[in-house]
Amino acid sequence: MAIKKDTAVTRGGRDSVRFEGAVNPPVYRASTIAFESVEDLDAAWARRFDRPYYGRYGTVSTLALEQALAAAEGAEHAVVTASGMGAIAGTLLAILRPGDHLLMADTVYQPARDFCDTHLARFGVATTYYDPRAGEGLRHLIRPETRVVYCESPGSLTFEVQDIPALSRVAREAGALVVMDNTWASPLGFPALERGVDIAIQSCTKYIVGHSDAMLGSAALNDRGLYERIKETLCSFGYACGSEEAFLGLRGLRTLSVRLERHMRNALEVARWLETRDEVERVLYPPLESDPGHALWGRDFTGAGGLMGVMLKPAPAAAVRHMVDGLSLFSLGFSWGGYESLALVTTGHIRRTAVPWTYSGPVLRLHIGLEDPQDLILDLERGLARLRDAQAHGKG
Repeated sequence: MAIKKDTAVTRGGRDSVRFEGAVNPPVYRASTIAFESVEDLDAAWARRFDRPYYGRYGTVSTLALEQALAAAEGAEHAVVTASGMGAIAGTLLAILRPGDHLLMADTVYQPARDFCDTHLARFGVATTYYDPRAGEGLRHLIRPETRVVYCESPGSLTFEVQDIPALSRVAREAGALVVMDNTWASPLGFPALERGVDIAIQSCTKYIVGHSDAMLGSAALNDRGLYERIKETLCSFGYACGSEEAFLGLRGLRTLSVRLERHMRNALEVARWLETRDEVERVLYPPLESDPGHALWGRDFTGAGGLMGVMLKPAPAAAVRHMVDGLSLFSLGFSWGGYESLALVTTGHIRRTAVPWTYSGPVLRLHIGLEDPQDLILDLERGLARLRDAQAHGKG
């Protein structure tokens, strides 16, 4: 029976008979898997992608999470890794060979850019960064050796929305694969495979785990041969995730739909308030009607998370720090996607090579959590008052 994604995230990977009635698969801690005979052990190699073979290939817990994530993504297969960066690195290493060419969105997650510029370059893979708004204009950057077009929509820190169906058409014509980091919206907010993506990557650390207490990554796809190649590569590099983390990923996945709805509702309320403030130049959040990517977001997305950028009007760095340091409901830290609100000063950390970032004012990244949005607004209002006070008294 065909089911909707809200049902898939609650039912995927479950087997009440196999797990003796447990509604969520329990934790199976294992490295060694015992077999009945030499013949059974030898035969198990051929089935190592589908059943427990050795802990690095997956335990009962990690295989259950892979089944559940595949259901959520609308994919035939999913591979889980120890982190989102592990999913990015393992996927690219599985596909690319020396002499190949990678087209990478200029707005990509910074560690992914660093991986391309260091490790892939050392392996003989060339990377070209492209304007994330290129759409079908990407065609002029395609080379005969282009193997992957990598997308991240919206882009890290500056939140440009990409025309994924157009990029996918260009890549398909050239025989290249489309890989997308879809963490911001999750598979519930953006059906990546339906939009033409070949491999959808998640930093499950974020919305899928949802509680800031485990690190996980995943890659979902339909091609069986490519799936086996990616999983074998991940196992060779030792990127396997632990059973405890898999359990936390499964537990978080069950409530993903209702949490995302609340994150987006809260974020929209906070973003619309921020737009009214004299201290704010622009709010970077695609669900906002004023956002440059809003039309594409409305066409292709079915939801959003709570992550946004805030471009403040010019202010001294010390005044911005005074604002952020005094926030009481926004923790200061990396990552996002948990139930809590976070703030990060991103000024000076926005790296672009294809399309320069020219705004000279301070920029914040906010993750709007599950707190009452009016409380968050009051906290930000007090923060902006500190910003004004610091400017008035010449701090900075």
